Amino acid sequence: MVGTKGYSSYRGRGPRWKILLAILLVLVIAVASSVIYLQQFLVYSADGRRQIKLPWQTEEKAPAPDGGQEDLTEQPDVNLIVQEPEVQKPKETAAFSLPAQALTGSLWQEALAAKPAEANAVAVRLKTSNGTVYFSAASAVSGAVETELDTAAALAAVTDQEELYTIASMACLQDFKAANADVEGRGLKNTGGYIFYDGNNSLWLDPGKPSTREYVCALAKEIAELGFDELLLTDFGYPTEGKINKINYNTDVPLANNLDLLLSELNTALEPYGILLSVEVPEAVITEGPDAVSGLDLTRLVSRVDRLYAVTAPEKAETLAALVAEAAGAEGKTEFVPELAADSPGMTGSRLILAE
Repeated sequence: MVGTKGYSSYRGRGPRWKILLAILLVLVIAVASSVIYLQQFLVYSADGRRQIKLPWQTEEKAPAPDGGQEDLTEQPDVNLIVQEPEVQKPKETAAFSLPAQALTGSLWQEALAAKPAEANAVAVRLKTSNGTVYFSAASAVSGAVETELDTAAALAAVTDQEELYTIASMACLQDFKAANADVEGRGLKNTGGYIFYDGNNSLWLDPGKPSTREYVCALAKEIAELGFDELLLTDFGYPTEGKINKINYNTDVPLANNLDLLLSELNTALEPYGILLSVEVPEAVITEGPDAVSGLDLTRLVSRVDRLYAVTAPEKAETLAALVAEAAGAEGKTEFVPELAADSPGMTGSRLILAE
C-alpha cells in the first residue's frame, strides 16, 4: 500500500522542461516567420538607415471605378479665374478733338456730353507748338508744364474709356520753350550762331542734335505711359517759313535723314507700349512729292509710321488715301487719316474732326 501511494503521487507531475522547450520552439518559429514576412516591407531612408514601412502606413487613394466620380470633399480648393473678353478698339476711327488746354474733369464731362453720335475716338492736345505741356511730364523743360489740380485724373478718365480710341497730339519740333532752354544742345540755329526765328517768331528744335531726339523721345514715352492708343506728331519737319536761307542745318546729310533718325528712335522708345505712331504732314507732301525744305518725304514716312494725317477737304480724302497706299506698297500698312474742319454726312473711314 505504501508503494502504491508513492507511485500515485509521482505520476501526477509532468516533465516541465519539455513544456518550456515546446513553448520556446513555438516562439522561435513565430519570430522567424515574422522576420521573413517583414523583409518585404524593409526600406532604406535617405540617410541609409533601415526601417519597416507597413502597408497601412502609406495611404494611397484608390482609383475611382469606371464611370464613378471622386469624392469632391477630398479635392484641394481650386481658384477659378474668369477672364473677361477684351474690348476691341475700333479699326476705323471717327475722332473729335478737345481744345488745346489743360484738361479737367468738368471739361471732359462736357466734351463727352457734346460728343458727336458717330464719334468713336478722341484726340487730346498734350503739347503745343510753343512748347507748353498739358500733363505732368517729368522730362519737360522748366516752365513748360501747365496743368490743373485734376488734370491727371481727367486724362486717366479719358484713357479708361474702353469704347473710345484715344489719340494724344504732340507738337514735335516746333517748340519755343525747349529750344530757348538749350540753344546749343537742342535749338535750330541761324548762320550767325544764334537761335533761328521763323516767319512767325517761333523757335524750332534741331532733329540732327542728339539732345533734341532724347527730349522728344522722353516726352513720347511719358505720353505712352498715360495709356493712349496713338501718338500723333504735329509740327514735324524743318521750318518752311521765314528766312530759310539763314538756317544753319548743322548737317552734311539730306534733311530727311535726320527725320528718319528721329522716327527710328521714337519707334524704339515706344515699342514696349504698343502705341501707334503717326505724323501730320502738309497735303502737298502727299500730292506733290518730297519737300526739300521741310525734309518730309512720303516714301520714307510710310515705312516708319502707322498713320499719316493731313488737313484737307472731304472730297480729297479718297485720292489722298490712295496715294498713301500706293507709296506704302502692297505690304504697307500705313493708313491715311484726313483732318477736317467738320464731319461730312455719309463719310466713312477714319477721320479727325479739328477743334473749333
